[in-house]
Amino acid sequence: MIPAPPQIAATSWVLMDAHSGKIIAEHRADEQLPPASLTKMMTSYLLEYEIKRGNVQLDDMVRVSEKAWRMPGSRMFIQEGTFVSIEDLLKGVIIQSGNDASVAVAEYLAGSEAAFADLMNQHARSMGMDNTNFRNSTGLPEDNHYSSARDMAILSQNKIIHYPDHYSLYSEREFTYNNISQSNRNRLLWRDSTVDGLKTGHTNEAGYCLAASAVRNDMRLISVVMGARSEEGRAQESQKLLSYGFRYFETARLYEQYQVLDNARVWQGVRDNIKLGVTEEVFATIPRGQQSALRAELQINDVIKAPIRAGDRLGVLKVKLGDELITEQQLVALENLDEAGFFKRLWHSLLLFFTELFR
Repeated sequence: MIPAPPQIAATSWVLMDAHSGKIIAEHRADEQLPPASLTKMMTSYLLEYEIKRGNVQLDDMVRVSEKAWRMPGSRMFIQEGTFVSIEDLLKGVIIQSGNDASVAVAEYLAGSEAAFADLMNQHARSMGMDNTNFRNSTGLPEDNHYSSARDMAILSQNKIIHYPDHYSLYSEREFTYNNISQSNRNRLLWRDSTVDGLKTGHTNEAGYCLAASAVRNDMRLISVVMGARSEEGRAQESQKLLSYGFRYFETARLYEQYQVLDNARVWQGVRDNIKLGVTEEVFATIPRGQQSALRAELQINDVIKAPIRAGDRLGVLKVKLGDELITEQQLVALENLDEAGFFKRLWHSLLLFFTELFR
């Protein structure tokens, strides 16, 4: 028996499993709201994106502009005209939530903050963040700058899955720059040893926001709370959501990436069978104790003809719990398979004709 989710004192919230993407609980998760400094998760995401592709190095030095130096609100305290390393700026964005660091990153990557905001929106659309529009790199109040709890969970998931090398920065409690030490504002890092990120945010318009992630027994959850009433409130409400998810749900890894799930019949190929599987790991988030009740169904195309290239979609994997569809994934070819010679193709054409006729 699964109880209803806890009552959460916030405008909008969501609880997601990071591996399966399953939404365990939500409230007004698609409502467009000011995200405050949760915006900086996309700023750091774009920097991590460029670092991973080798376009930017951690030891690159960035000259601080007057605009970056003059930014109000939370700051890293970088000085106009000085040079700051990308590594320090990344920490300044993530740990200190520096508006000055965010603008410095934006200008370095895109030339201007406006151009950087356009990049932010392009990446948001590619992730399926349908209720997000960025106008700046910081989250400071601006017309038409908004996101949603679900979109911030999607962004958090992408950061965790695709950029694990930099994710450890989100759990650092303090960063010192220019002889000024500042603490991470995520109170859960001090209260719960399983919490290792992500980001806080606050403006008068947005209220208090927190995207948090925790891992217990290989299950990782992401909670996003937007519009809480206080700094303490956002921490407490996030803790409620995480505790609920870990207590009543579990996530099972069902299949490995590129695991062979079937050898399907092939017509007119140099071989008569082809290996089918999934291109990503398959996870299922279900009520705790129900894993043995999961059932998998392979729905393979009736007729598969060569030539076939690895990655061609040839069926569907469906995993169900009772009548509920838990996850659905494409079954793809895991190898190439060329056409057979003329006589085998002719023979298979005749066999296929009569097979279809009598079917």
